Amino acid sequence: MSAPRHTRPRPVPKDNELICGVNPVLEALRSGRHVERLLVRRDAGGDALREVKLLAYSREVPWQPVPLEKLDRMTHTEHQGVIALMSPVEEQDLNEVIDRIYAKGEIPLLVALDGVTDVRNMGAIARSAECFGAHALVVAKHASARLGSDAVKSSAGALLRLPVCRVMDLQATIGSVQEHGLRVAAFSEKATVDVTGADLSGPLMLVLGDEGEGISPPVLRLADLLVRIPMSGKLSSLNVSVAAGIALYTTALRRNA
Repeated sequence: MSAPRHTRPRPVPKDNELICGVNPVLEALRSGRHVERLLVRRDAGGDALREVKLLAYSREVPWQPVPLEKLDRMTHTEHQGVIALMSPVEEQDLNEVIDRIYAKGEIPLLVALDGVTDVRNMGAIARSAECFGAHALVVAKHASARLGSDAVKSSAGALLRLPVCRVMDLQATIGSVQEHGLRVAAFSEKATVDVTGADLSGPLMLVLGDEGEGISPPVLRLADLLVRIPMSGKLSSLNVSVAAGIALYTTALRRNA
């Protein structure tokens, strides 16, 4: 669900969430440590940084070109034009997570976020997902809030307990989960089906959109079901973390009835 966008300062990564310099970053990528994303000096060249980019691509680690000034502001350590942002949250493979759920004889319930960029919303959604029995949180590797210590704190630790699956392409992921037998329910104020009457039974992935734009049109088109949360106030939208809590609570009621 979308909500009015408020400008908030972006959380500054803590020193223990940064790895700076070409060789340390290469070692982090090679060793399989959870590198969330890379920041690379804009217009930087040379074989070393080219190797960093190629290895990041092979590991499906996003990298972003940034001005030198941004890197300098983030650390006083010699960064050589590249900084890796690390996360305490362990990344898991979505297909393996779904297979484990079925192997336990349980009915999968996943929560996918399309471009949620606010750290506190990300944490609050993870907390609700864990409380209401969701099996995993699915987030895109691009255009998403960082899964750093601030997000973990906002989640009350849920991000360390709930499996988190970071995916390169949410549209492709929807097709994959549908092949696993899950239906996809996208929550949008544009939907005509009320959540109180929607069929939220069976294997399911709930999708919620970012704080400003909602779920992207390509993702909406792939959903099996479009659902809205009825509101009677003058405001037309809810904060995405509040919408997620309502969606998860309603789904839990149906599944436990």
